[in-house]
Order: sequence, then C-alpha cells, then structure tokens
Amino acid sequence: MSLNVLIVDDSAVMRAMILRTLQMTGISLGEIHEAENGSEGLEALLAHPIDLGIVDINMPVMDGEEMIKRARENPSVSEVPLMVVSTEGSDTRIMRLIQRGVRFVHKPFTPEVLSEVVGELVGDAA
Repeated sequence: MSLNVLIVDDSAVMRAMILRTLQMTGISLGEIHEAENGSEGLEALLAHPIDLGIVDINMPVMDGEEMIKRARENPSVSEVPLMVVSTEGSDTRIMRLIQRGVRFVHKPFTPEVLSEVVGELVGDAA
C-alpha cells in the first residue's frame, strides 16, 4: 500500500527536504500534498484521503498546534496519524502535542528516525 502524505511547513525547502527524506526511507509513497500553514493543512486534510500528516509547529496564519487541535476535534480526520517535525524546544508544548496523540521528531532528523516513526504510526502500511 502506498501512503498518501500531507506535509505542512511554511518553508518550501523544508517540505522538499521532508519529501526527499521520506523517499530515501524506501516507504511506498502515493499522493503527496503540501501546505504552507496550518489553515491550508487543515483544508488539505479534509479534502484528500491522507494516511499520514507531517506538520511543523511555528508557521504563520495558523500554527501546527492549532491545526492539530482542530484536526483532533473533527471526527472525519481525528484518527489520521500525525507527526510533528520541528525545532520546538518547549517541553510543555511538546507534551501538549504528545497528549493529542502525535509523535514529535526534532529537526534536523535522519531518514532512519523518520522511517522508524512513520513505521510506528502507520504500521504495515509503510
């Protein structure tokens, strides 16, 4: 099975880096959707079949934490596996995100770390 992935980050370079790293892991990828902020990310999550969301925290318009909060409150997408990839250093904020059922990966990351966390989130689908 191929994974349909949503990558939400305000940096086009970082979105490309995340995609390239996912490709390096050997995970079978399906459709890739990208968004520049949490508002666009939430729209994409609601509009497309997404198997995994990879979300930054610090973005303009709507940050990743708010996007995740709204996604978790929406029954149609509340179960979509989400991973935060960020330089966030606040333990309090990271714990709030983990309590919402997301996995946290610090930037910079390696293909091995990304592959491991994706595997934990989507299991055999990866």
